[in-house]
Amino acid sequence: MAKLIIYWTQTALKQRNYIFEYWNTRNKSNIYSKKLNLSIKERTVLLKTNHKLGKKTEFNNTRVLSLGHYSILYKKDSLKIIITGFWDNRQNPKKLLNFLTD
Repeated sequence: MAKLIIYWTQTALKQRNYIFEYWNTRNKSNIYSKKLNLSIKERTVLLKTNHKLGKKTEFNNTRVLSLGHYSILYKKDSLKIIITGFWDNRQNPKKLLNFLTD
């Protein structure tokens, strides 16, 4: 069996980077963002070995994996895990529409 790769959609990358920028500005440092990025990498590596780790959602073939205050939304196809969203659960859900329509 071929090893799964992790692929981030442009929307998920935009969401993740927005969160990094927020914390960099708020903290006047990128230390928290670096720690968060490491946690994200560790969590996504776990998906390579167990793609059913996340909880099923109401969306077709989409699962959500919790990472503290954040949610990683993903799908699995035959060769890759596709990260479709990265969301801070403390944000107003209406903001999600902005990311999807930009």
